[in-house]
Amino acid sequence: MNTTYARHELSERTRFSRPQAVALLGPLVAAGGVIWAILQPYRVTLLHPYHQGFWWLLAEPPLLVILVGIVFSFVVAGPLIADLEERRDAAR
Repeated sequence: MNTTYARHELSERTRFSRPQAVALLGPLVAAGGVIWAILQPYRVTLLHPYHQGFWWLLAEPPLLVILVGIVFSFVVAGPLIADLEERRDAAR
């Protein structure tokens, strides 16, 4: 048996593929925003909106990070994963 073939076969099973990595980016970013909001609750002024305007309440950093993760998952990741899979299939 050729060792190059065996090494290639082993590396395909043990590593994340690019589509899997792209699919994990959005949920990881959103989870990071949730963790940030839990660790620093004073950053989320929705909990104590003393004399804050609408835009101040809307533009909270942890909430924006969660929103970016969700938007990436549903808007960007799907087409990007499809393109990566087409490229992988065309290379074979």
